[in-house]
Amino acid sequence: MDKESSRRASAVGWRSSRHHPYGRYRRPGPRPRPRDSQTGAAGEADRESGARDGRRARVRPRRAGDEAGSQRAAHEGNGERRVTEDLLFLDRAAVMACAADVDLCEATAWALGHHAEGATRMPAEGYLPWTNDAGGQCRSLAMLGAVEPPGGTPVRGVKIINAATTNPALGAERAGGVSLLFDQHTARPVLMAEAGWLSAARTAAYTMVSLRHLGPREWDALSVIGCGTLARAHLELLGTQFPQAKSVHLYDTDPERAADLAKWLGQHCPQLHPQIAPSARAAVGAARVVVTTTTVDTGFVPAAWLEPGTFVAHVSLSDLLPDAFVTAEAIYVDDVDLVAENPRRTLGALLRDGLVAAPGVTPRRGDATGEGAAVPEVNGTLGQVIAGRIEAVRPHRGHVISNPFGMAILDVALLEAVHQAALRRGTGQRLCLY
Repeated sequence: MDKESSRRASAVGWRSSRHHPYGRYRRPGPRPRPRDSQTGAAGEADRESGARDGRRARVRPRRAGDEAGSQRAAHEGNGERRVTEDLLFLDRAAVMACAADVDLCEATAWALGHHAEGATRMPAEGYLPWTNDAGGQCRSLAMLGAVEPPGGTPVRGVKIINAATTNPALGAERAGGVSLLFDQHTARPVLMAEAGWLSAARTAAYTMVSLRHLGPREWDALSVIGCGTLARAHLELLGTQFPQAKSVHLYDTDPERAADLAKWLGQHCPQLHPQIAPSARAAVGAARVVVTTTTVDTGFVPAAWLEPGTFVAHVSLSDLLPDAFVTAEAIYVDDVDLVAENPRRTLGALLRDGLVAAPGVTPRRGDATGEGAAVPEVNGTLGQVIAGRIEAVRPHRGHVISNPFGMAILDVALLEAVHQAALRRGTGQRLCLY
């Protein structure tokens, strides 16, 4: 098959799922159920469920009155008719229970594919920073997003996620918040859900999809820099997506945090064997897959630390130093404009200063790069790879970097899949608005 035919086959794949290497990227649906450990066969309840729902649930258009968030007519004692509204609320436990029925990676790839086709919208995010009484840096983010597939059911919503750097010292997670889904016809919120866990799961799912498409073809170990909540979300999902992964090298500036994560792995992911690295450099050099999940705003990982054939999931803002980007074999993002417009992100600064070029933009020469020096270019987006619009470059003689911004459309897509699972399960609490 020539390159053009291969691209076309891949482009069809994320819609039809037949040709796609991930196998099932049509739209968000339930994850395959665990098989009976004794017989290896699906249980009786699974067979009944599969026969009843055709095994793969579909996101159907909402009908007014058939779910939480609807407007209902009620009659007062005087015979007058009034309208009441309610919505479905999912706490973290409910979100996690429903997410167990969902293939988070499939839902993520579904949204990314539509983003590459121009079937999404994301207004500018709201950003409000402040400093608390303890001197901690706080911020509130409001991220709106919509996935509007042609001929399909649109999904729209918002994530409000707040964070304070002093929260971990109080025993709380650094970031947390709520997400809302909107009704297509009334524009009312139909679902409110705890956002912290699903936000971390969304980021982890993006990393898994990027690793599937852009990572080394053969690997069995990875390194994680930063051992907090986001690292845990990655490792939890890793075991279900990459059974060949055996060893995990952990590093955190707080040794106790790394030890806690290693202990958690032993309890929840026994197939992964943790090793605590003595330094960040030792961790980076220990595996060909490196995931950075820190909150630092000053880079510390130079290109010299990255062995040939390394894939870096640069989830953080600034772990990699500029020379790691400038010398990369390939660079992929989730949205070029979002990354370029972020002044706190290393890659965003490089794009702004012309030291790295956006796809299709004539690279600048001279000045900071030296007379006649070629400027490296961002290859494109992961969604374009999934949709077959551009080729995937895997690490070979150098290193490949995935550096996503973090898009609201992914939160919305995952939340809709969780919402549908909640409706099937009858999970959640209904909150009366009036």
